[in-house]
Order: sequence, then C-alpha cells, then structure tokens
Amino acid sequence: MDRDAIRAACLALPHVTMDHPFGPHNDAYRIGGKMFVIVGETGGVSFKVSDIAYAVLTEDGRALPAPYLARAKWVNLPDPAAWPQDELIEHFAIARRLIGAKLTRKMRDALALD
Repeated sequence: MDRDAIRAACLALPHVTMDHPFGPHNDAYRIGGKMFVIVGETGGVSFKVSDIAYAVLTEDGRALPAPYLARAKWVNLPDPAAWPQDELIEHFAIARRLIGAKLTRKMRDALALD
C-alpha cells in the first residue's frame, strides 16, 4: 500500500481529516483533532492499535514499536507495501475507532460517534 492508497483509505473513513504537522512530507490522519495514522517522509506508516494487537504485532516481528508513540501502543510499518491492503485498511479503521473512543463526550456527540 503506497502513500496515495493510504490517503484514500483513511479519508474514506467518516469524519477523517489530514494535515501535515511534522512537515510537508508527513501526513497525519485525524478524527476529532486526534491522530490515528501517520505516514512518514520515507513512506513508512504508524498507527494506533489495541494493547493485544501491539503485543502480537511487535512480538512476532510484523511491526516495530512506533518511535515516540510506542508507549501509547502505536506500531510502525517501514514498508506498508509488504502488507495486504485489506488488512491495513482494517487496522486503520480500528485505529480510528480507538482514538474516537477517547474523544470527549461533546466531540463524540458532534461527530455522531458511538
């Protein structure tokens, strides 16, 4: 999955926005102002996962702990093209749901989440 496919998959999710907080070559996808997927300058992708998924993906070597975000259970894929596209799309949807659940009640109501 390349940068354009990641952009299409993330922006297809409801209420998702994209910006460039870390420079013009880094894409951050957000729900309610909170990031759930980041694409780096070199094309690697980091995203939020559940505690269990973090343990499984990092222990079996399929993903690396995301720099600076591993303590919050984010993983990094240096080469997202090596992953099946449907699996990544599912991970992005889960990441959006995990971050969306942490939004304030007011924001969740405004976005019609839950």
